[in-house]
Parts: sequence; structure tokens; C-alpha cells
Amino acid sequence: MAQTNDIQPPLGSNNPNIDHPASLDRPMFCSEWPVSSPSGYKITDHMVNEAFPERPSFKIAMLGAGAAGIDFLHHAILAFKDDPDVDLVVCEKNHDIGGCACDVPSASYQFPWRPNPGWTMYYSTSREIWEYLRKIVDDEGMMRYIRLRTAIVHAAWQEPKSKWVLHLVERNEKDEVVREWDEEFDMFLSGAGILNAWKWPDIPGLHRFKGRLFHTARYEEGFDLKGKSVAVIGSGSSGVQTVAAIYNDVSKLYTWVRTPTWITPGFAQKYAGPDGKNFAYSEEQKDIWRAYPEKYRSYRKMIEDELNGRFRFVLRNSKESDDAILFSHKEMSSKLGNNTHLISKIIPQNFNVGCRRPTPGNGYLEALVGSKTTCYTENIGGITPNGFLTTDGTEVNVDVIICATGFDTTFRPRFPIIGLDGKNIADRWKNRAESYISVSVSNVPNYFMYGGPYSPVAQGSILPILTLLSNHFIQVIKKMRKEHIRRLSPKESAMRDFVEHASVYLQRTAWADPCSSWFKQGKIDGNIVMWPGSRLAFFDLIKEPKYEDYEIEYWSGNRWGYLGNGFSTVEFDRSDISSYLNCELFPQEPAASKQEEKVESNPLHSPAKDSLKSKEFDSLGLLQDTPGFQVAVCPN
Repeated sequence: MAQTNDIQPPLGSNNPNIDHPASLDRPMFCSEWPVSSPSGYKITDHMVNEAFPERPSFKIAMLGAGAAGIDFLHHAILAFKDDPDVDLVVCEKNHDIGGCACDVPSASYQFPWRPNPGWTMYYSTSREIWEYLRKIVDDEGMMRYIRLRTAIVHAAWQEPKSKWVLHLVERNEKDEVVREWDEEFDMFLSGAGILNAWKWPDIPGLHRFKGRLFHTARYEEGFDLKGKSVAVIGSGSSGVQTVAAIYNDVSKLYTWVRTPTWITPGFAQKYAGPDGKNFAYSEEQKDIWRAYPEKYRSYRKMIEDELNGRFRFVLRNSKESDDAILFSHKEMSSKLGNNTHLISKIIPQNFNVGCRRPTPGNGYLEALVGSKTTCYTENIGGITPNGFLTTDGTEVNVDVIICATGFDTTFRPRFPIIGLDGKNIADRWKNRAESYISVSVSNVPNYFMYGGPYSPVAQGSILPILTLLSNHFIQVIKKMRKEHIRRLSPKESAMRDFVEHASVYLQRTAWADPCSSWFKQGKIDGNIVMWPGSRLAFFDLIKEPKYEDYEIEYWSGNRWGYLGNGFSTVEFDRSDISSYLNCELFPQEPAASKQEEKVESNPLHSPAKDSLKSKEFDSLGLLQDTPGFQVAVCPN
């Protein structure tokens, strides 16, 4: 019988005097392991994909529950559904979510991820757009993240805390302040947009008027104008839409056109009704689209393709620019009934179509020369309790005055936003609004904007742009969470280079012509703050962040600190730990030379693009072809 050998095997470099736990639910940790470097850097005990242990929570503040806020919530709720430490808060100063009328076709003015085949009209009303947005909010349970009647009145970055401190004010139905407090956030997103601070015109006596006084931004829904004499002040987009909309109801209309402007057909008017007019979709058409979503998508793409081609006519000396001027001049002259006085005052002589935002005006020009209309081309003399004064002092009595006098278009935030350097963005933008590719500002950490200066907001519907921006910002948030980033903001040099490029490029566009426009912050010779290129060029740039353009600080002080204990969460959460075998990236076959090609090539066909049609693989449709590689989409 063999004797038992009591000699223990050697443990190599292991210390036999301490416990040796196994890595079952988490990687084991040994107190004897070194965790610090001479510089003071310390490795924390976490896995890749886990948040920084000392700051696990991440709180995001979103300004505004309009389309931008709703789009962000939709994507953020999905993106962080498995991360309970991400807290979403949307602050909306008004009593309800946003929604307004739009001169972009309904089929385009909707989120790519929420098509609505049930629009009643080609161009939707503000009520129907609000109902569309409200249904999304209700269906997806977004109200639990939205604080109505809650305004952000001050925001300051606190470097010692690495937090945004927002001062919030909550009001009740009577507009009385019920609560004021400071709240801390890790990231601050602005979805306020540019057209959110409406303003009354500076006209003597305006608020002494005893009749009904409205601003188009706060018009009383359902107010009946039938049989009333109405004065409409303002000839921008809102004024054009208002005059056309109310002409048939009023008994007498007075309006002013003091500056020339191009009145154009509606956006994508070739698919609208006769003469570019609005029309109602039939129930039969809507039923077909509901039953066959692919047919509705084809219809939407047809309209979207039309809108995506509009940038060409903005370029000076292009054929498209010539065509737009000739067409618009002919159309305006015809609709003004050859009224030589109005033609000389209204049709621009020294700036191109597109210098100001093209103003779709179906019915507007006809209303100006209508029998019920008096159109003034000089300044208004003032407002009296009963009406208004002409320049010669004649008083004209009216029942209603509607001010379509627009918004503060300076891009400057309406409340102080104080960055890392202690400077207010509004002060920095006093003479010129500058941004990094429209989304962020140097020395303002963890702050991102929807519709900031240099956005492509003049080229079709804003809603698809919002979706791409949400995707962009969520990529940033995920990187911050994964890599333990304390703060990031664009480098001053990156922002300066972008503004320099934009400033040179934009001189080739109609936006540089001598017209007053919100593209130039309401000035004739103001700095142009539009996107320097086409909408699709913006989409290509924004599909993923360029982190090399950012100043980045890490919680640990070391960019590799997020590697932690050297393990990944996928090794302990029952994930597929060989998922890299499920799909492959492999070099594409070398293309045949032109001499060897037997089949005529199709420039619109791309095998790589065809392979990206999987909805699961690219839910936002943002991936583009990568030269030299083909992506194989594998089944789940």
C-alpha cells in the first residue's frame, strides 16, 4: 500500500499566507497587488464597461420638451435602458410640450423612427403636429422625465464638482413662482433652438390698443376672425402665412411690406396640389400607406430627395440659382396681377432667392392685391386705442392687431450659461456666435446644442437632423460613461478652424447677399451662421464624434484608467464571450479593371450598402460604405 505524500506543491509567486479567492461573480482582488504609480495614479477595482466607482451616477439635463427634447428622450431611454444610474430630466418652461405649424411637407416633418401615414394635409397645422408629438410622449411614457412649467434661469459649470449647477424656477397655472432651487447635472443639453424668444414690435402705443392684440407665437387657438377688420404687422414667414390663412375670413385686411422678399412656392411644391397649394390626403391614400409601409417610405423618400437638392440654388452664379430667380420673379409678377407699385417694392433687385429663408406663400400675393386688402409699403405711424396711424397721421380703426414680428434671432442664450473660464456664452456671442460644427462651444464642458450656430436649418425638415444629433450626443455620453471621462469640450483651435472655414465658404452663397435675415442674426451685414455646405454633408460629418477635436479630462487622470482590473463585464454577465466569431470583416475582392468589366456598372449600386439593409444592424441608418471593406450581416 502506497504511503500518502503530505508535501504541498509549490505555489510559484503566490503568497501561501493569504486567501486565494476565485473569480466567479467578479474578478478577484488581492490587497497585496500594487494599485498606485509614483505620480499618484490609482487603479480602481472595476471592469471595462462599468462606470467610475466613485461617480457611478450620470444625470443629464435637457432644455426644452419640443421636438429636440422628445427625440433625445426616445433614443436615450432605449440607449440607457440597462443603465439605471443614468438619470434623464427635461425642463420645459411652458405648460405643455412644443408643436407649431410648418411649411415643410408633413411627410418630411416627422421623425424617421416614427412615420405617420395618417397626416390629414400635405402641410400640417400646428394642432396636428402637436398631436403627433404628444402621442409619442404618451405612448413612450416620456412624461415621467419631463418637468412642465419649469424654467432654467441660470447655468454654471462648477469645476471642483465637475458638475453643471442649474438654477430652476417652477411656476403654477397663474404664472406664480412656487419653487426655486439649484440642481446638479453631469451633462447639459440645449434643445431650445433659435426661434423660441418671440418679441413684440417696437411701435409707439402698441399696448394701449383696446381691441384684441396677438403675437403669432401666442395666438389664441380658435379665435374667430370672421367679419372683423384685422391689421397684420410683419412680412416675414409668420406674416406671410398669417395673411394667406386669414384673408377669406376677415372683412378688411391691413398689412405692411417694407422690405423686399422672395415669395416662393411651398417646399417640395411639385408634389403639392395645383399651383403648389396645400391639399388633404384621402382616407383611401392613408389606408394604403398604413397597409403597405414600404409604399409610404417611398413617398417620404421622394419628398426628402427633393428637399435635399435645394442647397444648389443657394450657391451664387449657379444655374440652379438663375433658374430660381427667373421662376420666382415670373410667379410673383403674375400673382401680383402686374401691380407695378407692389412689384417694385416687394420683388428683390439686389439679392438672390435664398438670401432670406425662402418664404412659401400660397395665397399671400393674391391676398395683397385682393379687394379687401390695403397694403402699405411705408412705416406704420403708431398704434392708437382703436387702431393704427398711417405715416400722414390718418387713424384707421381695426378690431384685431396680429403681430407677426418674429423672434430674437441672435442665437445668444436667453439666460446665463457660464463655462469653465467663467465667461457667459451670451457675452462671448455678443458680436459673433461661434460654435464647433454647431454642437458645442470651447471651454463649455459637457454642453451640447441642437440647432446651434452653423446648423443646416435652412435646408428642409429639422426633424431628421434632430435624430442624427441625438445619436451623436448619445455616442458621447456612452464614451464618457465607459471611459470615465470627467469633462470634455471642443479645443479652441478646432472651433477656430471650423469658423474660419465656414466664414470663407459662406461668401459664395446667397446668404452673403445684402438682405436682413436671421441667418445673419437679423442684420444685413451680420456674420453668417449657417452650415457651410449641403445638408447631406452635415449628416456625413455628424454620424460620429471626432474626439481628436476635444479637450478631454479623466476621473483618474489617466486615459487608460477605465481598463481597471483588466476584465470586461461580458466575462461575468453570461454574455457570449466569443461573439467575435459570429460576424466577420474581410477585405473586399479587388475591383475588375474597366477593360475587364463585362457588365455596365451602376453608380448607385454598392454591395457594401446593400449589406447594411439589416434594421437590427443599423437602426438609425447612419452607417456608410467603408472603402475596401465589406460588412457581412449575420443572423442572430
